[in-house]
Amino acid sequence: MKLDEIDAKLLSLLQANSKRTTKEYANSLNLSVTAVYERIKRLEKNGAIDKYVALVNKKKVNKEFTVLCHVKLAQHTKDYVTLFEKEVVKLKEVVECYHISGDYDYILKVHVMDMEEYRNFMVSKLTAISHIGSTQSSFVITEVKHTTAITI
Repeated sequence: MKLDEIDAKLLSLLQANSKRTTKEYANSLNLSVTAVYERIKRLEKNGAIDKYVALVNKKKVNKEFTVLCHVKLAQHTKDYVTLFEKEVVKLKEVVECYHISGDYDYILKVHVMDMEEYRNFMVSKLTAISHIGSTQSSFVITEVKHTTAITI
């Protein structure tokens, strides 16, 4: 899909605040409400806009303890990879999971209440997945930058 300059500006506005009205976006872009509405519908239809979400304040919901957990599989075979990925998507504490290169096979971003909840997660859920060879956890001290916006 080819995006023009207006599409890029509209996507930036939507990423900043998708709760604004179409009229507000139209005013910001110097377009008609209909033109903006049609652009948004086209961006949704073509998959440039995947979905709309609410960003929850982790502190307010007692999930401010963030852990980056590296996982190494016992063997890097198709069966082990498939099984791990199938199981990890079921873990509600895991908000992001990436298959990576390097010393470890995966990196997980985990949000829990505290160290005790993370320990319970590790013991009863994550390490219960078969074929995990090892893990290494890094605990976030301060979140320096966090954004969901993609520069277009």
